[in-house]
Amino acid sequence: MRQELLSLPKGLAEEVSRNLVMVARLIDEDPEQAYAYARIALRLASRVAAVREAAGFAAYATQKYSEALAEFRAAKRMTGSVELWPVMADCERGLGRPERALAMAGEPEVQKLDKAGQVEMRLVAAGARRDMGELDAAIVTLQSPELASSSVQPWTARLRYAYADALLAAGREDEAREWFGKTLEADKDGATDASDRLAEIDGVEFVDAASLEDDSDLEDALDEDEDDEDEDQDDAEVAAAERASDQAEYYDEDDDEYEPLDEPEVDVTDEIVVIEDDEDDDRDVRDGHDDRDARDKA
Repeated sequence: MRQELLSLPKGLAEEVSRNLVMVARLIDEDPEQAYAYARIALRLASRVAAVREAAGFAAYATQKYSEALAEFRAAKRMTGSVELWPVMADCERGLGRPERALAMAGEPEVQKLDKAGQVEMRLVAAGARRDMGELDAAIVTLQSPELASSSVQPWTARLRYAYADALLAAGREDEAREWFGKTLEADKDGATDASDRLAEIDGVEFVDAASLEDDSDLEDALDEDEDDEDEDQDDAEVAAAERASDQAEYYDEDDDEYEPLDEPEVDVTDEIVVIEDDEDDDRDVRDGHDDRDARDKA
């Protein structure tokens, strides 16, 4: 790429280079922003093959398959290289033309690809078969010496994952589980979600604690649970006491039988006070009557 940029004026070459660096930095994390930088580079140096290729990958990452395919074709014409052949075929899949992708898989260009390119082309062809509803054919397409090899190469995890996924789609769960396990062995960088797929097959559910920012949040959540339990217990005790009060019974002095309290809400102490006041009034009344009777007799 540096050699290609040397054909540009120095200031322009630096500007294009900065934009291409940003494309490479952002394409995985922020494809839309990477695409914006690629468009700037393309506007500045559309006759540079590296720029057309970078623009193609940025468009591909944002699923602009028609635009990506046009840029890849332009880069291929400029360089004469076939290394973009598999991704061009995958663009055909993205455009809903899996039959064209399969046709490209049978072209002479495939034989000019290196081992990594040939494996990539096999993955694209298997994906096209699946697009067409040909699951068994997709499985057969992925069966290759590269899949059977015990050595781990940069493409091994992706190849095994695609094979396991196709097996699972075909209802061959036991075999799929075996190959997801083999994928996990080769996937040292965690590029696939093979572990999650294994857990899904085994029916294992994971608790996501990501919503808790730190350990203090977790402790607060646990404390809140304990407080809620204490409040529930207190409420239960109060309710039990109220039920006991409602069901309270007392003995009547004039009856051997005891009967339920008619008005449990009345405070007993208030009732006693009322009775004492009534007795005092009665006594005063009797004393008054006695005094009047004595005066009458006199």
